[in-house]
Amino acid sequence: MWNKRRDEEQPQSFSPPVTPAPQAQAPTQPKKEATAVSGIPVGRMEMDSKVGGTATIGKAVKIVGQIHSKEDLFVDGDLEGTVEALEHKLTIGPNGTLHATVKAREVVVLGTIQGNVEAADKMEIRKDARLVGDIRTARIVIEDGAYFKGSIDIVKPEIAKSAPKPQAQAAAAAPTPVAAGADTKR
Repeated sequence: MWNKRRDEEQPQSFSPPVTPAPQAQAPTQPKKEATAVSGIPVGRMEMDSKVGGTATIGKAVKIVGQIHSKEDLFVDGDLEGTVEALEHKLTIGPNGTLHATVKAREVVVLGTIQGNVEAADKMEIRKDARLVGDIRTARIVIEDGAYFKGSIDIVKPEIAKSAPKPQAQAAAAAPTPVAAGADTKR
């Protein structure tokens, strides 16, 4: 409306519409499909990049039975029964609830456990965690604000793998017998 007079005042020149010259079409290359992006949060990907990875039981999952894990395990759901990760780390997430007997190398509790826990190396009960049961471990950390009811048995870590067996020590200490008639002087 305001610019109408200016458009009317400017002389219009007539020029035919310009059409681009047809170009020879280059052969089309097949388009590469986009790679799927992972839905795992970045912080979780760092944990998963470790050798062996981490198995996860989500908060909408309920399991009744036995779990034997040969990798680290993160439980954020409900679990009833037994859990064994003898050479790995077991983490109970903030939404995780276990009514189970637990055996693992290392146990970190952020949620709730009702049952006995045996951690060969280390046990951690974090700030808002809840554990009702007996603990058997070499090292333990209970943060301020955590709830724990039960007994704790501190055990020395097994040194059997690094120390030779007593029979092997006795055999190494005994002198080597000399065959009868052998000449020991030279």
